[in-house]
Amino acid sequence: MISHKPDRTGLRMLEVRGLYVGYYKDLNILQNVEIIAEKAKISTILGANGVGKSTMLKAIFGFLKPNAGEILLNGKNILDTPTYRRIQQGLTYIPQQPGVFHHMSVEENLTLGAWTFRRDKKRLIEKLERNYDRFPILRDRRKQKTGELSGGMQRMVEIGRALMTDPQMLLVDEPTAGLSKLVAREVYCMLMDLRDAEGLTILLVDQEIRKALKISDYIYVLELGRNKYEGPASEFTDLEKAFWVGDSHQSSNMGV
Repeated sequence: MISHKPDRTGLRMLEVRGLYVGYYKDLNILQNVEIIAEKAKISTILGANGVGKSTMLKAIFGFLKPNAGEILLNGKNILDTPTYRRIQQGLTYIPQQPGVFHHMSVEENLTLGAWTFRRDKKRLIEKLERNYDRFPILRDRRKQKTGELSGGMQRMVEIGRALMTDPQMLLVDEPTAGLSKLVAREVYCMLMDLRDAEGLTILLVDQEIRKALKISDYIYVLELGRNKYEGPASEFTDLEKAFWVGDSHQSSNMGV
């Protein structure tokens, strides 16, 4: 666990510089936050409830407009780029709250991810087949109502839907919230496979600290809306010192 900024030599997919973001103009939840997500790596943001982790992802995806700072995707500032353009540039977002439509089939849910090219039937079919190759069990369940699936499989559908646009980078917000330990393990394996087999870049927000440390390449810890610690996941060997120095109450809010 380290508090200084180490040298980052990897290729940068995303860079956040001096970001100030809030839901009101004069009340910034995030203050001067800086994040780098290197290509084909899992970078994870940790911190207590309410420090602005999810707010960060919403700002990067364009759901919230920062009051100051820069957001660079592949070296280009996307601060004034609308969300649909960010998607076209290779960014996608998987929110914490489940977003599948239970009354629709698996294939119908996946097809919604192709909305921007829905008239291109050839491309749509290609992307569906790519998802079925990626997640073979979805091919077997493609006509089944999504609401009849397990929580883990519903998450698989969500991830598959997000991948329909061929993103380069995933913003993933607490992907295992509300799932059993067994199902959560499957979801983490999916994320690792997307990094290792497909070279996707992932910026993850998580409350499951121990699990996140196992799958992540780099860690950021936020405290009161600011950077507190950062470093390679291998450096975070002492969880108590890393996250809860002098604050035993905070540990209960971190899901450990």
